[in-house]
Amino acid sequence: MKRLLSIIAIISVVFIQDLTSNVNIFQDEMDAAEVEEASMVVEEVVMEVEEPEQLNFHQELKKRFIEGGPGFMGIVLLCLILGLAIAIERIIYLNLSESDSDKLTKDVEAAMKSGGIKAAKEVCANTPGPVASIFWQGLDRANESVESAEKAVIAYGGVQMGQLEKNVSWISLFIALAPMLGFMGTVIGMIQAFDKIEAAGDMQPSLVAGGIKVALLTTVFGLIVAIILQIFYNYIIAKIDSIVNDMENASISLMDILVNK
Repeated sequence: MKRLLSIIAIISVVFIQDLTSNVNIFQDEMDAAEVEEASMVVEEVVMEVEEPEQLNFHQELKKRFIEGGPGFMGIVLLCLILGLAIAIERIIYLNLSESDSDKLTKDVEAAMKSGGIKAAKEVCANTPGPVASIFWQGLDRANESVESAEKAVIAYGGVQMGQLEKNVSWISLFIALAPMLGFMGTVIGMIQAFDKIEAAGDMQPSLVAGGIKVALLTTVFGLIVAIILQIFYNYIIAKIDSIVNDMENASISLMDILVNK
């Protein structure tokens, strides 16, 4: 009996030892799995922190505008708004001022042959554009003499050129003003950066980096505004030159018609 109890006790001890070793192995495996899972979570969090938020163009532009400060940036933005408003108004006016001067010349010549100067003036009155207005003024003085008609055409041509070039000088002003305001903001920002260096008594990049960045942003925005307005300005000037050349050629044709009537 004692021998049987001893055998049972020995078997129980061996079984308990095996069970304990298996539990330890399982716990070690579980701990390793938890550690690996935790490390993966930490890596994901680190990657999310390291990856900066991607901003679209409008958000980036708004961010940079706010960093530049409302003082000079607001004035530069006002130059852009006013310049674009004038440019769009001029473009619309110039497009409406364009006309087929060759067709108008033929219609005026045909009307003079069929109904005289009065019929030709009616054709001009019903045709929009500066060329038709110049024709009307010349025909209105045609009864006096060809010289009077020529003087009227030249005088009213100058009036029409003034109408075409109206407010264009404001666009050139904003083109010059925007970069100058940007440069002024840059100079003021640099002065503030050097004031921080003087107050700290040490040349640390962190003291001046922010001020220099803000200072340069005003220059960048000023140059962008000037480039945009310069494109519109050149287009408007080219449009005016084209209309003026058309007016001059049409005026010569009108004088030929009046001389040969």
